[in-house]
Amino acid sequence: MPQPVPPAVAGRYRIGEVIGRGGRATVYEAHDPLLGRKVALKLSTATATSPEEVRLQQAEARLIAGLDHFALTTLYDAGVDVGDPEQPRIYLVMERVPGSDLRQRLREGVLTPAQAATLGSDLAQGLEAVHEAGFLHRDVKPANVLLVRRGPSSRIRGKLTDFGISTIIGAAGDSEFTTGTVAYLAPEQVLGQDPTPAWDVYALGLVLLEAVTGVVAFPGDVEESALARLDRDPEIPDSVPEVLARVLRSMTARDPADRPTAAEASVALQDAFVAGLVEARRVDPDVLADAEPERLAAVRRVSVLDTRTDEAVERIVRLARRLLGVPLVLVSIVDGDREWFLSHGGLDVAQVPRNASFAAETVSTGKGWTSTDLTEDPRADGHPVLLADPALRAYAAAPLTTFDGFTIGAIAALDREVRAFGGEEVADLADLAALTMRELDLRLLGRRVLFDR
Repeated sequence: MPQPVPPAVAGRYRIGEVIGRGGRATVYEAHDPLLGRKVALKLSTATATSPEEVRLQQAEARLIAGLDHFALTTLYDAGVDVGDPEQPRIYLVMERVPGSDLRQRLREGVLTPAQAATLGSDLAQGLEAVHEAGFLHRDVKPANVLLVRRGPSSRIRGKLTDFGISTIIGAAGDSEFTTGTVAYLAPEQVLGQDPTPAWDVYALGLVLLEAVTGVVAFPGDVEESALARLDRDPEIPDSVPEVLARVLRSMTARDPADRPTAAEASVALQDAFVAGLVEARRVDPDVLADAEPERLAAVRRVSVLDTRTDEAVERIVRLARRLLGVPLVLVSIVDGDREWFLSHGGLDVAQVPRNASFAAETVSTGKGWTSTDLTEDPRADGHPVLLADPALRAYAAAPLTTFDGFTIGAIAALDREVRAFGGEEVADLADLAALTMRELDLRLLGRRVLFDR
């Protein structure tokens, strides 16, 4: 039976049904009446036994609550309820993610290699954020990967949750190797060595291997499962594409020094995703950027594909139309095999294949381009935008480039008259592209400030 919810917590939130329970905590669905949103309220079943321990729990909860990343569940509130001074209890209030977790999803069947690679890259970026904040997750497993309902990108999107046993990097390890779920422990974790970020990378590698094979790499009881990884590496079947298998092999290396960092794993998984797209002929290699895996990681970092377009971006679009005297301005982001329109001017086209994308050339070269008449330009043959509006003629684009130099998309002006865009007009478009990236960066910065408690 779950413990009663402390009055201080129940007085702030309307507590609903239990949606999760473990040895360390119970998770309730709850409603925040002040902000009018559903939340998940995680209440620890463990209690702090000294003022110093309470202080440390509060400090850790504040730091975790300050993490903001698209691949991490957002924590809205955290603290320790001291209504009973003899039994203070930590609580976390998190976003309520609609959908299932990866454990439930795998009961329906395995993920494709492409799905596992993109999901893994996102989760590795989330772990990178956790590690940069000075923490480890320490319990990466399928049940702690919440799958977000699909947005317009149609990718499987995931969020890591349950930081209940997270540890400050450099803190002493537990004397027992059973901290975390035994099937996903790193070998050095079994041996009781001090915690490092390599623990989380190993666990994520095992989770992704299970996602593409449907098999737990180290089954058995606690002792059998824990000790097996000291003697052998997990088996990766030939059915796993070699590029992805190579990444999983490195992530699950027995020697932690041989494992990539979370950031390196994210890029390597994007590389596996791109290799799969090329092999399946969904993307022409000629349209790829020189550092395509790193570029895709930058696309995920900007985190705009599954969100509504900001009003600030729409204002830039309206300004571009007036400044350049054109009826249509597109703002697009180029993902692995698609160009997604953040703003598409009312056209009934939200995305196009990358091989047919106007912005693909901008991404591959890092430069904008112009065309006086698209109907006579072979680069525009059969383009979905022209099929949606056959009257379009002139085109000019400028790249959307991140602060670290990756071109993730373009802002493009289109006219229904044959015309040559002049040098000043192209320069104006470049300035508008810079303004668009600034607005996207400010949105991310605003979220980080909001959650940096």
